[in-house]
Amino acid sequence: MAGPGAYAAVWEPGRQNLTRYRLTPRGWPEGRRLRLAILSDLHVGSLHVPLARVSELVAATNALKPDLTLLLGDFVASRRRIASDPALADLATELARLEARDGVFGILGNHDWWHDEPTQTHRKGPTQVGLALERAGIPVLENKAVRLDTAAGPLWLAGLGDQIAFLPKRRGWAQGIDDLEGTLAQVGDDGLPVIMMAHEPDVFARMPDRVTLTLSGHTHGGQVRFLGWAPIVPSRYGGRYAYGHVREEGRDLVVSGGIGTSQLPIRFGIPPEIVLIELG
Repeated sequence: MAGPGAYAAVWEPGRQNLTRYRLTPRGWPEGRRLRLAILSDLHVGSLHVPLARVSELVAATNALKPDLTLLLGDFVASRRRIASDPALADLATELARLEARDGVFGILGNHDWWHDEPTQTHRKGPTQVGLALERAGIPVLENKAVRLDTAAGPLWLAGLGDQIAFLPKRRGWAQGIDDLEGTLAQVGDDGLPVIMMAHEPDVFARMPDRVTLTLSGHTHGGQVRFLGWAPIVPSRYGGRYAYGHVREEGRDLVVSGGIGTSQLPIRFGIPPEIVLIELG
């Protein structure tokens, strides 16, 4: 087993794939094209993602010439920050080099909350990650929707607050700051497409038809996959929303396998990926 173990611990986590999707969601304007570049679950500071790798990811993403670049959370390693971790300001500065015709936007993930001690103590934000991104000029959409004029015409881009932002003080379930109803209340009754960023994909089970496309990360595709099946997926729905393009009742979800690792520094059958979605 030394061969597969070495591959999973050393080789595959350092790879970098480009995963492409081409889809036309329900309600998408006919003849309109939009290119979305997705980066999720960087976990910078983890074994395989030093700051230098972020620079490589930025360059590779910019080379795709996207209309929108969307960052789906979990920017920091899945552990308490240590002295050798890159400064959040330096990480944000690297990400601020991302270029997209219609803008770069982000949301936060659970680890951006869990490893920010003041937010866990006071049970509220802002997070240090969110502040660093905003200071670098990257808008963080937290239970917020904005109307954008894009290459495909006007649309709404929404970002949901993290669904498991606060660890339980004793036993029980993590608590979220997500407000789906409040976020969608900001969307105009104009029939324009709505793209929703939600770090954890579980919310897709109750996503209304008004949302054209949901984009998520969090699962890492299970981080270990055998012939498309992952034995462990951090979702209450098991493998239902583990990875890739999911269509349910005419609604579309794309789940990125992400870049970094969580808990164990291994990947097998699900290499790190930049996602490019071509709509229309």
